Amino acid sequence: MEQAGELAGRALVVVVDDRTAHGEEDHSGPLVTELLGEAGFLVDGVVVVPADEIEIRNALNTAVIGGVDLVISVGGTGVSPRDVTPEATRTMLDRELLGIAEALRSSGLAAGISDAGLSRGLAGVSGSTLVVNIAGSRASVRDGMATLGPLAAYIIAQLSSLDI
Repeated sequence: MEQAGELAGRALVVVVDDRTAHGEEDHSGPLVTELLGEAGFLVDGVVVVPADEIEIRNALNTAVIGGVDLVISVGGTGVSPRDVTPEATRTMLDRELLGIAEALRSSGLAAGISDAGLSRGLAGVSGSTLVVNIAGSRASVRDGMATLGPLAAYIIAQLSSLDI
């Protein structure tokens, strides 16, 4: 657990949603930002992109190149033809962290959150950045962040201990 005032790391949120990318109000980004703040993260910003594999990959790569410790994408993890977040993420990961993705799914299923439990979202490391896909519903975000918070802090501490 983080001590009061201790920064868990820097984070960036990528919202993958066609409607939000075309001007509708973003409900996911502010919620993830709030929950990350409660977990001790400084959020550099929220980037909104349409459900396009290249645009998602570019946003994730920008976060990694920008040196954030954690990038969370929200949305695009289902089974519809426009749900391409896992495909965009897979190509940029150096190492997958299967246990994180499974923990998010398991927690979602236990809570009865269908899109979280059936998400195809991935988690892994790109460079020294933890990259995690979370399903897009508010319930999925809340449940996913509750599961991810302590795990993310642990992984980021492990990754930063390797920086010499």
